[in-house]
Amino acid sequence: MNILIKNGRIIDPSQDMDKKGDILVEKGKVIQIGGSIKAKADKTIDAAGKIVAPGFIDMHTHLREPGFEDRETIETGLRAAVSGGFTTVCAMPNTDPPCDNQAAAKFLYDRAAEVKFGNVIPIGTITQKREGKKISEMSELKDAGCPAVSDDGSSVDEAGVMRRALEYAAMLDLLVISHAEDKALSAGGVMHEGYWSTVLGMDPLPAKAESTIVDRDIQLAEFTGARLHIAHVSAKESVEIIRKAKKRGVRVTAEVTPHHFSLTDEDLKTYDTNMKVSPPLRSKEDVEAVKKGLEDGTIDVIATDHAPHLVNEKEKEFNYAPFGMIGLETALPLAVMNLVDEGYLDWKGLIRKLSTAPAAILKYDRGTLKEGSAADIVIIDPEKKWTYTKDKIRSKSSNSPFIGREMKGAADTVMVGGRIV
Repeated sequence: MNILIKNGRIIDPSQDMDKKGDILVEKGKVIQIGGSIKAKADKTIDAAGKIVAPGFIDMHTHLREPGFEDRETIETGLRAAVSGGFTTVCAMPNTDPPCDNQAAAKFLYDRAAEVKFGNVIPIGTITQKREGKKISEMSELKDAGCPAVSDDGSSVDEAGVMRRALEYAAMLDLLVISHAEDKALSAGGVMHEGYWSTVLGMDPLPAKAESTIVDRDIQLAEFTGARLHIAHVSAKESVEIIRKAKKRGVRVTAEVTPHHFSLTDEDLKTYDTNMKVSPPLRSKEDVEAVKKGLEDGTIDVIATDHAPHLVNEKEKEFNYAPFGMIGLETALPLAVMNLVDEGYLDWKGLIRKLSTAPAAILKYDRGTLKEGSAADIVIIDPEKKWTYTKDKIRSKSSNSPFIGREMKGAADTVMVGGRIV
């Protein structure tokens, strides 16, 4: 269909644009943008009072397929994604089997094409089978369409292996996504080490488990000249290490999840296992640090780390429940309430973190509304008040601590390639 979007507030950081105007979409592409457009269209959308922006790109999603389809599938994950305004998601490779070969990457592309809700970008593994021993066939993974590699869910323990991986990735211009966790320091821990872990009597997981690997991997990236991306930054010290590295010119970028800027370790006093995440919820001081990191550009991206789990997996004693929560459908409102409303980011800054910056880091031809670009578009109602309820969750799983909470801000209409999904 040819679609005309009228009267919206168009925000596109890729063009430094924030103005009222219209957008004309024809044959899946943005044909004209700005001003008052007079054109015949199959469908006209009145976006008065709403924001029109490039579709969001999630750099960190666990779709669980193949291997764990009882928790999530590519279809249900993409339904949840577009519900939250995400038109593209990066599928992390900790599946069974993991995405460490061309066939696995092709499977993800083919399934996404069958589902037809949104775009899936496969992330390959750093090491074969994610075992941390032998680096994967990165050249084959790149040829199969993987723009990045990660052993997410696990850190690459051996510095020598990580060095070789970064050297290989640098030759191929692949992005390396680091899950920063020193397992010798984190072993047995279930929540952030601090006042509340002592009060609640839970096994502590120190922030140093994250920051030591952040520091190591940044030093290795500086040594090899590779592009490094730090996943789910949560600790104040990590933010400072990244800030200093950027000033030195290291090719490092970073992301933070909505739950790490919306919740603290004090919230665990309810013992809600849906708040058991890796890295763990941190102190108020750490939360303030990641917000400041978003504000000053130290942290480039907001990514969900959407991690579905079964109800019976989470309904266990805290020590035995798995890490992770879902997040595709709540990322936007949590960012609106905790970042925009609190003055850390304006709307252009928020859309940059959710769309333009991920596209630039991945070298992906989305995250823009430039004329001629693919029409991946989200129309946002910035003032909409709504309650997040279990019966309306599009994900196959419902492990979220935000169920029952009032939200502000929602994706009103989402287009992928000019098709309303």
